[in-house]
Amino acid sequence: MAYHNNIGYIGEDIATKWLALHSYTIVDRNFRRKWGEIDIICKKAKRIHFVEVKTVSYETKSRLQMAVSSRVWRPEEKVTAHKIKKLNNTIETWLAYEKCHLPWQIDVVTVRMVPREKYAQVKCIENVILEP
Repeated sequence: MAYHNNIGYIGEDIATKWLALHSYTIVDRNFRRKWGEIDIICKKAKRIHFVEVKTVSYETKSRLQMAVSSRVWRPEEKVTAHKIKKLNNTIETWLAYEKCHLPWQIDVVTVRMVPREKYAQVKCIENVILEP
């Protein structure tokens, strides 16, 4: 498995644990169709949350802190209007497959981590709506 794929899976595991600790019930993970994938599907307060996880890794905590404070680039910037459109298509498929009629939203969870130090920072951005 490529290094970046491994980092992505670790980030999704961290995000899943973070969501569970914040009262979300995990419903499904890595729901894939040829037109898209949903990283995490969870439920909180009778609402379905479709979660896109973006992970970035750093060599040290100090590099992570420098990146956060400089605000030069943020992982959530990788969630483009095109990505949201693909997510919406996959969400429609999941909702039909599960016969789910609950209200829903798209959230983005970013994970910045230092794998060698087993350290991570998690941020949840709720109800992401991007215009094309």
